[in-house]
Amino acid sequence: MTDLHPVRRALLSVSDKSGLIDLGKALAARGVELLSTGGSAKALRDAGLTVKDVAEVTGFPEMMDGRVKTLHPMVHGGLLALRDNDTHVAAMNEHGIGAIDLLVVNLYPFEAALARGAGYDEMIENIDIGGPAMIRAASKNHLFVNVVTDVEDYDALLAELDANDGQTSYGFRQRLSQIAYARTAAYDAAVSTWMAGAIDEQTPRRRAFAGELKQTLRYGENSHQQAAFYTDGTNRPGVATAVQLQGKELSYNNINDTDAAYELVAEFDPAETAAVAIIKHANPCGVAKGATLTEAYQKAFDCDRTSAFGGIVALNQPLDAETATKIVEIFTEVVIAPGASDEAKAIFAAKKNLRLLLTDGLPDTRAAQTAYKQVGGGVLVQDKDVGYVGMDDLKVVTEKAPTEEQMQDLLFAWKVAKHVKSNAIVYVKGNATVGVGAGQMSRLDSANVAASKAQRMADELGLDQSLAKGSAVASDAFFPFADGLLEAAAAGATCVIQPGGSMRDDEVIAAANEQGIAMVFTGMRHFRH
Repeated sequence: MTDLHPVRRALLSVSDKSGLIDLGKALAARGVELLSTGGSAKALRDAGLTVKDVAEVTGFPEMMDGRVKTLHPMVHGGLLALRDNDTHVAAMNEHGIGAIDLLVVNLYPFEAALARGAGYDEMIENIDIGGPAMIRAASKNHLFVNVVTDVEDYDALLAELDANDGQTSYGFRQRLSQIAYARTAAYDAAVSTWMAGAIDEQTPRRRAFAGELKQTLRYGENSHQQAAFYTDGTNRPGVATAVQLQGKELSYNNINDTDAAYELVAEFDPAETAAVAIIKHANPCGVAKGATLTEAYQKAFDCDRTSAFGGIVALNQPLDAETATKIVEIFTEVVIAPGASDEAKAIFAAKKNLRLLLTDGLPDTRAAQTAYKQVGGGVLVQDKDVGYVGMDDLKVVTEKAPTEEQMQDLLFAWKVAKHVKSNAIVYVKGNATVGVGAGQMSRLDSANVAASKAQRMADELGLDQSLAKGSAVASDAFFPFADGLLEAAAAGATCVIQPGGSMRDDEVIAAANEQGIAMVFTGMRHFRH
């Protein structure tokens, strides 16, 4: 028995009518009978096509505001009947059920309603019932039936029909079925996630996850790992929604690092100051604010020029020509910014491999999000860390209070430390990082690493003292012992910001007082694993 089956009768019922008329005309030209519903039938008929309403097939009109129209044996029998099963064929003949060989359905725009902030009642009305039911029926019967849920598959369908003289192959129908099941799964995931939020269910017993393929990747973190990039439909400004103007295809590591860079630089309001973050392996190797992007970039670069080579650069303001000229002086993998001038684009155009990504804006770093992390046999789910600490939240715990200038550096360092892998220690001076210690197994080691980087960079710049002299220091979690603070003091730090909360806080405060260091507690930590 051949796996090819002809398409003689199609049911088209779509919310997104993009390409519908062209598809209808192409099917009609191939002798396919068209069935349809509501607005889809009207659109096809207005285009001059002969269309039979589903109501004519079922013998029942659409009712209950369109909630009931395709939920009928005349439809589902036509989708589910096994053509090679004598009992099924006999039932079709007895009840006058015609086979449906092709189903073209896309669902009520639930995700679009969610994105525009629709109210509860409107969201409920945008939950499709008949569409998913038909899709699942047709998908189950892919031995005979084709189901198309994405507009981008219309051309593939027509090409398949042309290649097989009006028929489709089993492998083609299998692929369509997989896509269709993923679509209904994503749709149900969107509905269930929305409803959990609407009823304030923080930890629903069952949680669904879904994504749409944006890009297949050459490999993952390493060349022996397969990988792909999926979007979650939230349209958050960043690497998932950016437009790539030039350069090679983004890699798995590029995407991961670019996301880290843009989320960090978004901590700084572009209306207040220019800011630049340079990232390597998802950790900042330089972050700075400046009167201009060029100044901010130079300060960030001067934190760790060695690590900046081959890094990711994120800007919180549109890229200008002067900054573009500075950036192309060294090898850079990716630059991401909320826009770019024509002059800047022209400068980058000379660097064909440099990837330039432009977004419509910056992500809201305080907007609620859900973060996921896979572990063996499960998934950890938590709120994204959107914790914010302002001047009024700080508690001075030492005899010496920070000056206003020191307080600004402390808050800057705190924002950066939030984006550094734990254990994190960040030295800052003049609204620029001068040493970053990331991902060490002890806080003392992180303080040591950051101090050594500050000294090495000072040597490279020909300075007579470490960049850490007179710096502010941020620790993402409390100092469990005084040794980490003493290391920072030895490097030249004059003030410290940390969460507090250790059983040895008194010991650490006493050490700070002995060193003449000002220290403030935030009452909030920023572990990042």
